[in-house]
Amino acid sequence: MGRKRKGRDISGWLVVDKPAGPTSTAVVNKVRWAFQAKKAGHAGTLDPEATGLLAVALGEATKTVPYVTDAMKAYEFTVRWGAATNTDDAEGEVIETSDLRPSDEEIKAALGQFVGDIEQVPPKFSAVKIDGERAYKLARDGEDVEIAARPLWVEELLLVDRPDADTAVLEMTCGKGGYVRSIARDLGRVLGCFGHVVTLRRVWSGPFDLDNAVTLDRIEELAQTADLDALLLPLETGLGELPELHCGLEAMTRLRNGNPAEVTGGGDVEFGETAWVSHHGTPVAVGEYRGGKLQPSRVFVLD
Repeated sequence: MGRKRKGRDISGWLVVDKPAGPTSTAVVNKVRWAFQAKKAGHAGTLDPEATGLLAVALGEATKTVPYVTDAMKAYEFTVRWGAATNTDDAEGEVIETSDLRPSDEEIKAALGQFVGDIEQVPPKFSAVKIDGERAYKLARDGEDVEIAARPLWVEELLLVDRPDADTAVLEMTCGKGGYVRSIARDLGRVLGCFGHVVTLRRVWSGPFDLDNAVTLDRIEELAQTADLDALLLPLETGLGELPELHCGLEAMTRLRNGNPAEVTGGGDVEFGETAWVSHHGTPVAVGEYRGGKLQPSRVFVLD
């Protein structure tokens, strides 16, 4: 029999404005400690030197993480021209250099190649698994890592600032699995000048944005207080990209037992579409809508 996990049964989302330095896992551990929560997770890793939005789920909200991870996200990042690095960011070793510097017009013309359905090769120093091993571990061990290209949907990629000839600030809105470092690397190669990321900030992710974000310093200041609890967003915030349905008391019991049940409010929901169900405002389950009924795939146990 496994040990009972210690901590509070508390559920919801905290939007953290992650600073440069700590890993995403370290931020999650800090939030879990501050709330004394039994369970915590995050919806989308940020590299240690990246900043910005990291959505942390507590308790039952961890069951909604996949729906935030799969949602669209937006990043603002700075690319430095003239050098390629082995990590595709400023932390790595320079492996190629160029004296060429692109004009604003050349950058804007090249950006179109990276919009829409594209194929992207993740950085060699990334968490992608190759034969069961993380790519970054193989790369650190000196192995010649070959990573297959992956599909990515890029909604928008814009040049928003040009501080000087050596740097450019870009904004990208993309789907799940996008690597900003790969965009900088590949854009630099297309322009013939090489490039790598020097700053990266996630500005929104699915239903979350930085307007409700809390700093790590503020979290530590309010740790284990009611004031910190008041900053927690409800579990259903993570379901903001899905349609909401409703159910009665009997249907709620059936859904929580993993059985299909009748729901209402599905007039605009297509057969087979993923939706979530509430009972008097309380989230009950997420599942597949099947013409008046929902087949649950995840159920929530909330007081």
